[in-house]
Amino acid sequence: MSRLLPITALILAGALTIARADVYRWTDEQGVTHYSDQWVPGSVLIKTVKPHPVTFDSSARSAEQKSLTAGNNRVSSELSDQANARAVQQDVAKAREVLCKNAKERYMRAIQSRRVFKEDKNGEREYLSDAAADAYREQARKDVQDRCGSVPEYAPDQPIPEPQPIEPKPIPEPKVNPAQATSR
Repeated sequence: MSRLLPITALILAGALTIARADVYRWTDEQGVTHYSDQWVPGSVLIKTVKPHPVTFDSSARSAEQKSLTAGNNRVSSELSDQANARAVQQDVAKAREVLCKNAKERYMRAIQSRRVFKEDKNGEREYLSDAAADAYREQARKDVQDRCGSVPEYAPDQPIPEPQPIEPKPIPEPKVNPAQATSR
């Protein structure tokens, strides 16, 4: 009975305290069981704060791997969808920008020209009547409003801005390693 009391007290003290150390148990030559936080030859580890590696059977491991793979595939798919959506938005914005620019140019030519013409199948000009030219100008204005959101202001006393010429971009020289370019 006297041996059980210290052991029970030690176990309760270990359970109630928040000890952050390993606990070892050993029995001496007289048969008395001892507990310590330091290893002694012949002692057995009975409590540790380090988690023991969990052993999985192959079915649990494969199920976990399938779950992780499915999750990774879903995330990859979502990221791909987001990238595609951004690319589509950029393409739509570029297309709108081009349509807006073309509509503005058509409108500006229509309101600055005294006579409006259309080209027929043979490439010859066919001039519109004043009423048809006014309808053409109004349609060009509506197209600018639809594609750009606003119509540029027209001041008849200001000169027509000349379109800026597009300068060709230089083609960069290919990078060549001189040692590989020379023949022996």
